[in-house]
Amino acid sequence: MRRRLLLAAAVAGLGAAAIAPASASAPAGRHAPARITGAGVGEVKLGMTHRALRKKGLVGRLRPGCELGGPNTRSARLLAPLKGSVDFTSQGRPRKARTIFVTGGARARGIGVGATIAQIKAKFPKAVVDRSTEDTFALTLVRIPRSGGGRFHFAVDVETRRTTSIGVPFIPFCE
Repeated sequence: MRRRLLLAAAVAGLGAAAIAPASASAPAGRHAPARITGAGVGEVKLGMTHRALRKKGLVGRLRPGCELGGPNTRSARLLAPLKGSVDFTSQGRPRKARTIFVTGGARARGIGVGATIAQIKAKFPKAVVDRSTEDTFALTLVRIPRSGGGRFHFAVDVETRRTTSIGVPFIPFCE
């Protein structure tokens, strides 16, 4: 009986020792934000096919896209941890990612949704602020040129003065 108890205690001790380091090094349930570049967002890259993105578990199923994009326009939702959508080419097979619209889960040089124009300009000195969309869409666009580290846009809400979305290579306007 005593031998069984010692053996059980030893196994339990080894099990706890083996589990403790693994749980100590595991992240606290949060994913690191995906990196936004001019080429894409995390593993979602411009020019990738819907089939390749779907196989990797990065996007949902195809659905109708914005009517302003032309006939047969399609888009797909980004899957967690990213929030947003991907618009695909309307002509040709296979459909390829044309624009990526992010509303959360990604950052460019540490700047993501919720950032101010001053924070964006601090990280991207070549950023160009475009206020022509303020009256129509209530958004200020901040364009990051290729020479400035990107080829994407930040959409900043006029009232809150905070970034609401990021578009690679541009913000697709619909509706």
